[in-house]
Amino acid sequence: MGNPLRTAQDRRLPRIPEPCALVIFGVTGDLSRKKLIPAVYDLANRGLLPPGFVVLGFARRDWGDGDFESLAYEAAKKGARTPWREDVWQRLASQFQFVPGSFDDDAAFDHLAATLDDLRERNGIPGNAAFYFSIPPAAFPLVLNQLARTGMADNAKSGGWRRVVVEKPFGNDLNTAISLNQLVDEVFTPQDVYRIDHYLGKETVQNILALRFANSLFEPVWNSKYVDSVQITMAEDVGIGTRAAFYDASGAARDVLQNHLLQLLALVAMEEPTSFDPQEVRAEKLKVLKAISIPADIAKGTVRGQYLPGWVAGERAVGYLEEKDIPSDSTTETYVGVRLGIQNRRWAEVPFFVRVGKRMPRRVTEIAILFKRAPHLPFDPADVEMLGNNQLVIRVQPDEGVVLKFGSKVPGTTMEVRDIAMDFQYGEAFTESSPEAYERLVLDVLVGDRTLFPDAAEVEQSWRVIDPLEAAWAGTKPEPYRAGEWGPRAADEMLAREGRAWRRA
Repeated sequence: MGNPLRTAQDRRLPRIPEPCALVIFGVTGDLSRKKLIPAVYDLANRGLLPPGFVVLGFARRDWGDGDFESLAYEAAKKGARTPWREDVWQRLASQFQFVPGSFDDDAAFDHLAATLDDLRERNGIPGNAAFYFSIPPAAFPLVLNQLARTGMADNAKSGGWRRVVVEKPFGNDLNTAISLNQLVDEVFTPQDVYRIDHYLGKETVQNILALRFANSLFEPVWNSKYVDSVQITMAEDVGIGTRAAFYDASGAARDVLQNHLLQLLALVAMEEPTSFDPQEVRAEKLKVLKAISIPADIAKGTVRGQYLPGWVAGERAVGYLEEKDIPSDSTTETYVGVRLGIQNRRWAEVPFFVRVGKRMPRRVTEIAILFKRAPHLPFDPADVEMLGNNQLVIRVQPDEGVVLKFGSKVPGTTMEVRDIAMDFQYGEAFTESSPEAYERLVLDVLVGDRTLFPDAAEVEQSWRVIDPLEAAWAGTKPEPYRAGEWGPRAADEMLAREGRAWRRA
């Protein structure tokens, strides 16, 4: 008889996967070392992995299991969020294996398939495996075809579940996204495909849904009657790092706007789902993505920028064209600002200003809901000079929390009103620190929860927003801005034409 106190609906209880294997392609790369391996350790440290759990690494290195364990040890210890416990690591490391080979090496994939079969017998793993593609997007088709050839993607043949996790970018335009969707859905069944957007794993992003739908305070004013505009900002103080080849071929719009920022917009603007079933949540997000309208005049309603040499946080920063391996005549954008609309009754006439940029003054991702001013102010104009729009600001990173800005009287003998802020911070309100995004997402994959993973329709609809912008930008040069500035002057002018200004993030 099952535990009568334990129900599937009670989300407070730990979700522990069935015995399974996590196969990481590109296990020696940056993403695996900085995010995935530390996330696996943190999950083990929190008791959220089953006893029969194995990590299989696959990469182009002529290594043995011992070499792989050393790399994993250094990566886990450096990136772990939870306290380091040697006994936890030793138990986990005993279940690490490494298979060397290249993606076009049939023998290596045959060896990988044989290793998975062996683990099924030796570790009591009933054919369950998740394949994580921590590899360049160009290699996706090659690896998918190898998984199909060997039968490793086949649920029936494996005797358990087989899932695949695909990192963004998912294609580089609508046509390539459709082709990749078709391929991955042929190799794996559609419900076993997890297109990962790590922003959706962040606690503050998930809190958007709680903020809106668990409270009666915000939803009545979450519409065009009360909201003046919405600003979504993702600013980074760093440059392109070691991603020159990828970044120069994609640019800010394809790299971040198409996925992270349009997903944030969808969560802010979506209608209340009938339940938090994955299909219901994705259906509401898809409605928003389908309702997005791009500017009629793309030249006036968008701004592309590229950073020049400057100063960031007191340090000299080179310009984009001086970055290593970037062509001196590159016209790739490192900044995008765009005015979007949503064609439905809730958001009619409310502009959504979205911007993303590198080499900005500081790192910040936030969503700001700017409310309309009061229709009548019975104060002397001089007394409300310091009063702006009421604002609700959701800080996604790095200072996770929510800020509510509203007007209040300044102490004194006059009726002077200015903005003040009520500030909720995760770190102060909760004793438990927030899990890293990849912890949540890796666990969701292993337990089969697809709520936080965009489906093929969402990905394709996002490209339908981006492709016309890219077509209009073709052959144009980005506007210059100095490293350490909040983007090109043209971005400020775009809002100023409507009597608005970017929020000082």
